[in-house]
Amino acid sequence: MKITAFNPFIVSTKAEEVVALFEELGFEHAHTKEGINGHVTSYDLKYGEDFRVDVAQSEVVPQDITSIRMNVRDFDEAYDFLVSKGFKNAQGDKITETSSSRAALMISPTGFAINLNYHIRKQ
Repeated sequence: MKITAFNPFIVSTKAEEVVALFEELGFEHAHTKEGINGHVTSYDLKYGEDFRVDVAQSEVVPQDITSIRMNVRDFDEAYDFLVSKGFKNAQGDKITETSSSRAALMISPTGFAINLNYHIRKQ
C-alpha cells in the first residue's frame, strides 16, 4: 500500500474558529472544497512545504473529532487492509465520492479514526 500523505484531520461544527487558530500559528489555505456529501466544507491548510492539517465543517458531529487523514494510491487496497484490522466505515457501506476524490472515515475497534482518501488523478 502506498501512502502519499499522512496528517491531522479535524471535523468540527466550528471549523472557521479552528481554521483561524491554525492561521494564527502561521498556516495558510492550500484550498477549500465545498458541498461534500451535500453539506461538508473542507479546508486544507499548510505550513511551509512540510506540514498540513485539514479541517472540515460538519453540523452532524456531536463534538470535535480528531483523526488522521491518510491519502493513498489504491483506495480499495487500503480500505480492505483497514477492514482486516477491525476498522469500520463510519457511514456503513457508503463511500464519499466527489469529482476529485473517494473517502471514508474508518473507525478502529478502540475508537481511533483514519480518514482514508484517494485523489482521482487526471490522465
